[in-house]
Amino acid sequence: MTEPVKEQLQSTRGSVLLIDDEKSLVQLYAEALGQHFDCDQANTAREAGFLMHKKQYKVVVCDHLMPGGNGLSFLVHVREEYPNTQRILVTGYMKPEMLLRSVNEAALYRYLLKPVSLPELVKTVMEAAKIHDQAVAAAE
Repeated sequence: MTEPVKEQLQSTRGSVLLIDDEKSLVQLYAEALGQHFDCDQANTAREAGFLMHKKQYKVVVCDHLMPGGNGLSFLVHVREEYPNTQRILVTGYMKPEMLLRSVNEAALYRYLLKPVSLPELVKTVMEAAKIHDQAVAAAE
């Protein structure tokens, strides 16, 4: 496949940004989502911020607790800067008040509890991408 055709194919599929400090986990997510989306990976919120400035993403999937940055704070920033990008928080913590606050502050599409099942991740990201597409179409 030629590069322009490959690039065009990826752009019609849409892009997803996966953020987690556990490299093996983010790679596993990318493998599961790779047949549906162009997946980029970041291991810190700072690295993810750089990627967000370079490319548009339909969905951002971000771990909650990472060294050097809080995933929730990053997703609040994404909400402010890229309102059509759908946000999914992955967390190992089940405190209801924290989850409710997260949903409200970052206007999350959804949160997923660790360990995340890969079929659930794929289904959730695909649904979020549809919401993104509907929001972009409505804005046009």
